[in-house]
Amino acid sequence: MRIVTTAPQQLEPPPTSLAERAYAAIQDQLIMLDIPPLAPIDDVALSESLGIGRTPVREALKRLEVDRLVISYPRRGTFATGVDITDLAYISEIRVQLEPLAARRAAEHAPKVMRTKLAELADTIQDMDVLALSRHELMQWDLRVHRSVYRAGGNPHLEDTLVRYNNLATRIFCVFLDRITHFDQHVEEHVGLLQAVAGGEPRKAEKIARDHVTGFEKAIRAII
Repeated sequence: MRIVTTAPQQLEPPPTSLAERAYAAIQDQLIMLDIPPLAPIDDVALSESLGIGRTPVREALKRLEVDRLVISYPRRGTFATGVDITDLAYISEIRVQLEPLAARRAAEHAPKVMRTKLAELADTIQDMDVLALSRHELMQWDLRVHRSVYRAGGNPHLEDTLVRYNNLATRIFCVFLDRITHFDQHVEEHVGLLQAVAGGEPRKAEKIARDHVTGFEKAIRAII
């Protein structure tokens, strides 16, 4: 087993415009709780830390409000949204329907070059020493797997929807990650999902994706 600590390379193209770069960077901070829930958001400080102008940052914050990651109040400012555990049921209700659909579509329709990349990603994750990774690294790999499957499904509307809800689920995951046991099983499910998609096994991919979502909800509820 080898230790992998570098950030995973994304299948999706990197952001190009300043607004896209700001959106991706701030989104990552919100998902990983580097910007804590309910924390005020200073667009000037964000602009300086990212090296991006205030206008692109403000455009990004407007998009993130649609994503339910930030909320703005008149005369009070913009804040990171809270992490409400009661949202878990609502989020899971959507994901348990759409994640299997995305996995099935990916197994059925992903082009050969993407299947090869997914198989390589599965091999990389299988070789990882999970216990050696930081929380941030673990969640980056988790996001990498899900977003890769969504992209492989070939439906941009489904992809956008699932990215949004998986981001919200990941915030909940980050809150409780230090208390979750058997995280290696969660990673093993990722490997099985990627292998099923790469191997063109839609029923298997669909089942693994469904079990993955329900298992995540059960794991969180077991510790709250």
